[in-house]
Amino acid sequence: MILPAEDGIIFRIKKYAIHDGPGIRTTVFLKGCPMACQWCHNPEGIRPEPEPLEANPGASSGTKTIGKKTSVSDIMAVVKKDIIFYDESGGGATFSGGEPMFQPGFLKALLIACREQEIHTAIDTSGCAPPNVFSELSEMTDLLLFDLKIINSSTHTKYTNASNEDVLRNLKLAADQSTPVRIRFPLVPDITDERDNLNALADLVGSLQHIDTVDVLPFHRTAEGKYERLQRDNHLPETAPPTDDMIREVSQIFKELGLIVNVGG
Repeated sequence: MILPAEDGIIFRIKKYAIHDGPGIRTTVFLKGCPMACQWCHNPEGIRPEPEPLEANPGASSGTKTIGKKTSVSDIMAVVKKDIIFYDESGGGATFSGGEPMFQPGFLKALLIACREQEIHTAIDTSGCAPPNVFSELSEMTDLLLFDLKIINSSTHTKYTNASNEDVLRNLKLAADQSTPVRIRFPLVPDITDERDNLNALADLVGSLQHIDTVDVLPFHRTAEGKYERLQRDNHLPETAPPTDDMIREVSQIFKELGLIVNVGG
């Protein structure tokens, strides 16, 4: 059993989010992730500890620290301010990252606090977590946003620096639980859009019970500046966003399975 932790490390809180689950939401980004996807648009969320982030070019201020220790009560003070918007729109709080299950005790405490306030919750997860941790936390939330990237194990490891053994195991576990699951598929040209991967992914999703929605998330380059400011390598400097035709083609693969498809979450 996971013991709740009253403190954790976050790197951002985004209010009025509309792409992180249904309705208007407050998204809390927890720091730390066992993966290091080459296309990650939140590279500041990978390392678990606070770290230096150089100022934007032309800014007068110097280096700042990204990531801070905070408490459940401090986060809930922010989340609760927008309850009226959640109620009117069917929204709530989404816990993202990084990988929110990387801080399991803190995430559990946040889920409990939201439940006490009758706030709808969603966990945006890579599924890369020990199965016992995943099982307990996924049953405590109202919605799982499950990122599914690459089915082939060696290819997954090559581009994410992590095995997908737990990912695939946890996805099947999630499909058998009562918590609703939405698949989120990052569409990255020349990586996740390979035909073998698309076919394998479609076969897997189509075989699972209780999954009816896929969010296709086109790769974008808005994180390029973050890599430079974090002094990290940008592994995909030449990769362009997918074309509209590619997005339609991939969406159609999932639609033919009878799934609801959203582009952009």
